[in-house]
Amino acid sequence: PYYAFAAFQSGWGRERREPDFLKSFAVYLASEEGEELRSWSELLEAALKDAPDGEEELGDLDLTKPQCLCMHDDAYPAREHEYRLPRSLARGLQFGWQSGDQLANWTGLFNVTDDPTVQSGSDSSSRYFEFYEGPFEYNSTRCLELRHEILEVKVLSMVKQSELFDRWKSLQMCKWAMNISEANQFKSTLSRCCNAPSFLFTTQKNTPLGTKLKYEVDTSGIYHINQEIFRMFPKDMPYYRSQFKKCAVVGNGGILKNSRCGREINSADFVFRCNLPPISEKYTMDVGVKTDVVTVNPSIITERFHKLEKWRRPFYRVLQLYENASVLLPAFYNTRNTDVSIRVKYVLDDFESPQAVYYFHPQYLVNVSRYWLSLGVRAKRISTGLILATAALELCEEVHLFGFWAFPMNPSGLYITHHYYDNVKPRPGFHAMPSEIFNFLHLHSRGILRVHTGTCSCC
Repeated sequence: PYYAFAAFQSGWGRERREPDFLKSFAVYLASEEGEELRSWSELLEAALKDAPDGEEELGDLDLTKPQCLCMHDDAYPAREHEYRLPRSLARGLQFGWQSGDQLANWTGLFNVTDDPTVQSGSDSSSRYFEFYEGPFEYNSTRCLELRHEILEVKVLSMVKQSELFDRWKSLQMCKWAMNISEANQFKSTLSRCCNAPSFLFTTQKNTPLGTKLKYEVDTSGIYHINQEIFRMFPKDMPYYRSQFKKCAVVGNGGILKNSRCGREINSADFVFRCNLPPISEKYTMDVGVKTDVVTVNPSIITERFHKLEKWRRPFYRVLQLYENASVLLPAFYNTRNTDVSIRVKYVLDDFESPQAVYYFHPQYLVNVSRYWLSLGVRAKRISTGLILATAALELCEEVHLFGFWAFPMNPSGLYITHHYYDNVKPRPGFHAMPSEIFNFLHLHSRGILRVHTGTCSCC
C-alpha cells in the first residue's frame, strides 16, 4: 500500500493536527514496498485509495492542480495523524502545480528531521526540496530564466540571504552542463592574470638559483634562493594546462555532512583538499578518500605539531592517511611560514616518504588575490579553497566544488556546522567566504564550474 501524507508550508510540526494545513502545501506519497509512482494519475489514485487518518480532509485539496513531490524508499512514514516525514527518502518525482507536468526526477537522500535539537531557519518555509536534479536541460527556456535570476544579482547585498537560497534551490531543477565557450573565455582570463600551469608552484624554472624572492604579504621581506632550498623545488610544474578531465576541489564546509558525496569525489580524475581535513572511515561516505594534492597551513603545524620540533612522527602519520598525495604549503606567504614549511620537506625525506612537497609561488598568490578583488572579493586574504578552485580551472577541463558554503544554514533552512568535522568558526574578518561562495554560484550559473550543495547520487 501507499501512504499519503502532507506538510504545512510554514514548517514541519506547526499546527499538524489542523485539517486546513492539508490544502496549504502538497500531498506526498511513499510506499512500504518501495514501488515507484510513475505518473500524476497514479499518484492521485493512490492518494485517494489509501490515505492515513484524516483522509476526508484530502477532499479539500484541489487535486486538479497537481502540487506534489512523491517519494519512495524502504523508509516510509508511520500511519499516524501527524503525517510524520520519514528520515530519508532516496528517490521521487516532483510535479508542477499548474499543469501536472513532471518538474524534477529527484534522486539522492532527502534529509528531514523532527529532532528538537536541530534548529530550523526562520525562513525555511519553501526550501525543502533542495536535493534533486531535474530533467530540465541546461539551455531550456526555464533554465535560462533560473540562471538569469542568479546572475542578475550583481552583489551579495542586493538580496536577502533567504532569497538567494530560494533562487539557488530552484536552479537545481536544471541539469548542469559546462558552457564550453564561457569556460574557455574564463580560463583564458586566468591564464593572462595568473597562469597556474607555470606559476602555481615555486619551481627551479620560474625561480632560478640566486633569485631574491619577494614574500606575498611581507613585501619588504626577501628570501634569497640558495642551493639548499633550490634543490627542494621541482624542475618545472608537474601539471600542465587542462591535463585532467574532471577535478574535485573539496572544501571543509558543514554542507558536506550527510551529503553522501564520497563516491562522486573519489570518481574524479584529480582531487584537491584543504588544510589536512579528516578523511577517516567516519567521514568517507560524505567526503571520500582520494587525494592528489592536500594543502597544509603552517599554523596547523605550529599549533598541532609544535613546529615539528618534536612531533615529527605524528605529523608523518597524519600525512600517510592521504597516501601518495602531494603536500602544498604557502612557505613564502610571510617570513614566519618559511622555516616550518621547509621542515615538512625534511620530515618526509627522513621518513623516506614518496610524497612530494611543493610551495605556492608568492607571485601567483598575489595575482590570484588581485583578480578576485577585481570581482568584489575583499578580504585580508582569500581562502585556500578559492586559490585551489582558481588553479583547478586552468589545470582541469571540468571542475566540481564540494563542501563550499559560507552560511550558517543550508539551502533548506537547517542550521549546519561550520566544518563537516567540527563547528570551530574562523577568525572574523580574515576571509570573505560569503563573497567567495557568491562568485562560485555565478560561475556555476554560467556553466564554468559546478557547485555541489546537496546530496550526491553518483555511480
